[in-house]
Amino acid sequence: MTENPAHTDLWPAPHASGPVSATVHVPGSKSVTNRALVLAALAAEPGWLRRPLRSRDTLLMAAALRAMGVGIEEGVGPDGSGEAWRVIPSGLHGPATVDVGNAGTVMRFLPPVAALADGPVRFDGDPRSYERPLNGVIDALRVLGARIDDDSRGSLPMTVHGVGALDGGRVEIDASSSSQFVSALLLSGPRFNQGVEVRHVGGPLPSMPHIRMTVDMLRTVGAQVDTPESGGEPNVWRVTSGALLGRDLTVEPDLSNAQPFLAAALVTGGTVTVPDWPEHTTQPGDRLREIFTEMGGSCELTEKGLEFTGSGSIHGIDVDLSEVGELTPGIAAVAALADSPSTLRGVAHLRLHETDRLAALTKEINELGGDVTETADGLHIRPRPLHGGTFHTYDDHRMATAGAIIGLAVPGVEIENVGTTAKTLPDFPDLWAGMLGN
Repeated sequence: MTENPAHTDLWPAPHASGPVSATVHVPGSKSVTNRALVLAALAAEPGWLRRPLRSRDTLLMAAALRAMGVGIEEGVGPDGSGEAWRVIPSGLHGPATVDVGNAGTVMRFLPPVAALADGPVRFDGDPRSYERPLNGVIDALRVLGARIDDDSRGSLPMTVHGVGALDGGRVEIDASSSSQFVSALLLSGPRFNQGVEVRHVGGPLPSMPHIRMTVDMLRTVGAQVDTPESGGEPNVWRVTSGALLGRDLTVEPDLSNAQPFLAAALVTGGTVTVPDWPEHTTQPGDRLREIFTEMGGSCELTEKGLEFTGSGSIHGIDVDLSEVGELTPGIAAVAALADSPSTLRGVAHLRLHETDRLAALTKEINELGGDVTETADGLHIRPRPLHGGTFHTYDDHRMATAGAIIGLAVPGVEIENVGTTAKTLPDFPDLWAGMLGN
């Protein structure tokens, strides 16, 4: 078989000749876009989704919902103010085939939706998707009344045999490998006959901000949700059965995707402004303000957006990233360029992401001359003078942007398959070049 040229082409990571000074318009949040698509598809009336992210993961989500009968019309909003998608719910049905790609949100959020469809829905995806854990969703749906054929693997490929409804009720799951197991059940819970009560049993829950995002968005469309934060039991979430409202929702910029651009200001001692940075948000990427400030930068939220400025020095950090694991690759890249060691903790679950991110970061940074070691739950990074070379991405968008960050300070870094950034950040090479004035 001929290898895909996109996977073998090397992209010379631009080297910064001086401090950057740029305004970067970051596209919409993948996490918000894909949750909004699911909720709109399950609503009792049509809704609008403004400034949606158009990326591989969100287009896979839209295509999957269309395959099950949902109308999604792409165009301009009702007031002519930029791109918007009109989502028109209809009776969910099979037979349908869903290509999840390697998108965790698609492979985990849609099986509960498929259980509400009338007919079989088959789920398949990239080879890596077969290795990612799905048992939390599969086992829970069976307890709640669904029939699923997965040949007892607990992973893809599989078929959900929908009968148009699902009993719902109480279920215990171990979501310590992915908070998406909880979000998946909560998002469809209002459409279950008895709603749903999700009780997490197991180790610490990673990425709690993403569960809070799910709860906030459910409440926005009229769902009644009880959570540990609202006085409920620890590790228990309840969603009451009921109709969801069609809403006019504007998607925030993806703050996690702002990371490489803020890192560029830190690495070069420059300034980057990200317009429309929300004052209050459940997005994990908002933690970047605190983390990158501790590493040597400063930031201010102004009417222009978030202005982030590097001081010209990068300091090591000892930080628990359990709630914001997706930020680890970019933080590791910056830490490899710091003036003191760093310890990144609480992210053992990254071994189950798009790739084993801890092993991948260790290997790639070390092959450029770095000194990174894996710990039980993270990385220890001792800065060393780095040199050029090939930075492999393992079809992981955040590995590609991590390599680009290092390339700003290290001449001769070449990124293998930079096109994988299209998963969540379309046109990354052009945005990067524009930031550098190239």
